Amino acid sequence: MLTRLSLLDRLLPVWIIAAMAGGIGLGRAIPGLNTDLDTVQVSSVSLPIAVGLLLMMYPVLAKVRYTETRRITSDRRLLVASLALNWIVGPAVMFTLAWLLLPDLPTYRTGLIVVGLARCIAMVLIWNDLACGDSEAAAVLVAINSVFQIVAFAGLGYFYLHLLPGWLGLSTSDVHFGVGRIAVSVLVFLGIPLLLGFLTRTLGERTKGRDWYEARLLPRIGPVALYGLLFTIVVLFALQGHTITARPADVARIALPLLAYFAIMFGGGFALGRRLGLGYPQTATLAFTAAGNNFELAIAVCIGVFGVTSGEALAGVVGPLIEVPALVALVYASRWARQRLFPASAAGTDR
Repeated sequence: MLTRLSLLDRLLPVWIIAAMAGGIGLGRAIPGLNTDLDTVQVSSVSLPIAVGLLLMMYPVLAKVRYTETRRITSDRRLLVASLALNWIVGPAVMFTLAWLLLPDLPTYRTGLIVVGLARCIAMVLIWNDLACGDSEAAAVLVAINSVFQIVAFAGLGYFYLHLLPGWLGLSTSDVHFGVGRIAVSVLVFLGIPLLLGFLTRTLGERTKGRDWYEARLLPRIGPVALYGLLFTIVVLFALQGHTITARPADVARIALPLLAYFAIMFGGGFALGRRLGLGYPQTATLAFTAAGNNFELAIAVCIGVFGVTSGEALAGVVGPLIEVPALVALVYASRWARQRLFPASAAGTDR
């Protein structure tokens, strides 16, 4: 399988580790770099990160065959399973892990609960693509999650931070999340690349045909997604390099429930896909959309509600720093599971 991967794909873990180390090094070596990078923002997210996310998502969404998304919406098993994992299981798992592992750190605990409420709309697309998941299914599930995010985020935040802890005799938090902020985040980080991807495919196929589009154009724009990913990682770690090195014990405490969360959600999603009889591409997509989180929204909410220097904001920031290496590992775990559990799928076309 590896012989069919490009050099960029084959050595992706090496590039990601180098990007993480480079970002931390830049953040430590250049005083004030984190402030400079965060000066201009898009929907409360640093402009360089916003650019990296858009570059990362556009090629993946340009790959989607939008005329085939109807088959996804007709498969109720996948849709119901995804909604249940994302909006019932995911927030409950993060709430439980945060209270079990951070009972003495209320600000970090609250930040992690917010991360658990912010469901996937962005980076999950590239993890799914790298794992050879179903691109059409991922686009549909991400779009549906985005709608639910606008409608349900504030209500679930009130439930998990105020109502449920009160019922259980735990400490509560009175916080309010603006629906407008959530809607803007969805519009910027999903709406723009989704529109560009749709227009690229529609116009490309109309003028040159599907064969030219998929054989000539997609291979040219495809690597941009990984370049965007690496750029985003460098900026993320440059922004928080000082915090990571100055407060390693706090980062480790926050990382523990996050690692458990990613393992539980991915493993549960993969097992559920197998149980439902889904093929490998849809099973992988179900697992990655269950495990991924909308870190840009979580960070924006934590900073906007609790302040940039708050423990909640630190927990929100640590989220993607742990998610990146964790999901990269799960990409390779998913490929391994494909070879062992879905031999018919593994024998087909691969990256």
